[in-house]
Amino acid sequence: MIPWIHFTDLSTISIIFFLLGIILLIIEMFTPGFGIAGISGIILLIVDILLSAKTLEQGIWLAIALFLVIICLFFIFLYLAAHGKLPKKLVLHDEANKQNGFNSSKDKKELLNQIGVTATDLRPAGIAVFDHQRYDVVSHGEFIERHKNIVVINVEGNRIVVKEIKEV
Repeated sequence: MIPWIHFTDLSTISIIFFLLGIILLIIEMFTPGFGIAGISGIILLIVDILLSAKTLEQGIWLAIALFLVIICLFFIFLYLAAHGKLPKKLVLHDEANKQNGFNSSKDKKELLNQIGVTATDLRPAGIAVFDHQRYDVVSHGEFIERHKNIVVINVEGNRIVVKEIKEV
């Protein structure tokens, strides 16, 4: 049995499918990834196009035409984006660089050759304390127990590499 057979006016179910499809696509815009809401919204919109047509053939042609229009709009958008002709409100013109005061993380080069103590076991990653400040650190693969003296041998961005100071 066809689920929409109880509706006397087919445009009612068509409007419901259209609204649900749009609502699901809006929900998808605000959730990370492309999941169930986006796929369901697209399916509902395609079914709406097919239901709105008088024949199946007309519905398929409408769906193909809509698909081609969307592809053309996408390529127009890419062309405008590549040539810098998008509206000013769509494009961020400010740069986030060090000269403007932006920094993704604090430079930790000052930790190089500093001596600290492990706050946790390093397996090979863990936490160490340098000048009463806790840092995420890694060793070169070796296990270092908690409360051992360590020295920073390398700093690469946020990665602080340490080695144990062997007591003689």
